[in-house]
Amino acid sequence: MFYWVMKRIFLGPVLKLLFRPWVKGLDNIPAAGAAIIASNHLSFSDSIFMPLMVRRPVVFLAKSEYFTGTGIKGRLTAMFFRLTNQLPMDRSGGAASEASLSAGMDVLSHGGLLGIYPEGTRSPDSRLYRGKVGVARLALNAGVPVVPVAMIGTDKVQPIGKRLPNIRRIGMIFGEPMDFSRYHDQAEDRLVQRQVTDEIMFELMRLSGQEYVDEYAAVVKLRLAAKPLDSAVDAEPLATPVPLDGIQPGPEADAGAAPAGPQAAEPGKQQDDGGAAATA
Repeated sequence: MFYWVMKRIFLGPVLKLLFRPWVKGLDNIPAAGAAIIASNHLSFSDSIFMPLMVRRPVVFLAKSEYFTGTGIKGRLTAMFFRLTNQLPMDRSGGAASEASLSAGMDVLSHGGLLGIYPEGTRSPDSRLYRGKVGVARLALNAGVPVVPVAMIGTDKVQPIGKRLPNIRRIGMIFGEPMDFSRYHDQAEDRLVQRQVTDEIMFELMRLSGQEYVDEYAAVVKLRLAAKPLDSAVDAEPLATPVPLDGIQPGPEADAGAAPAGPQAAEPGKQQDDGGAAATA
């Protein structure tokens, strides 16, 4: 009830008036049935603007830190996230991440829309980073389509570290649903999971017009903060998004910057992170 009231009566109308969001491809969201909405991640506000424009409720996997804060601010933040259909996602790996993915599977098994950020965290510089395979594991095990969505301009509205948003127009482009049923009997194959993830990231790059960086965003953030890197993640081979049917990457949006146009990598030669995927 809180989700519907905020979206339809209080918060939604105000945000639409102030930020005048434009949308392309909204009809690509299935009218019924389970699906994953996989988005690039430019800003904290992505999790607000995108569900605002989708007619059906969207349940997001959000980083667990949003649910464990202390003090008045921490408790209010946790309450807001719970009341707005968001689930805690533990990114530490192992059993904790498996439990988080299971929560996502539960949403899909009940026919819901699950929102996920394959990059695992917000982009530190508005570029698109390597996707984690959690999105592929969910799509393959649940047997559901993946709808890619490119958020446009939200990094200008609320850059990382900025609390009060800038009032300016934002947009989003929903791509056609991606069907991975051809891999229905290979859901636990790590090479297939990597291939599916790369296909999703290539489509996000094509829709958003972002430059693609062949590295995890989390690793880049640690480096920028001069913090120790996770040697296992830092050392693993990187993957370039794989274009479909020979399509060359190019912006679908009025995004301003064209992508770097990475060449297709030979699929299936990478190790990965165990499938963790979350927001930041």
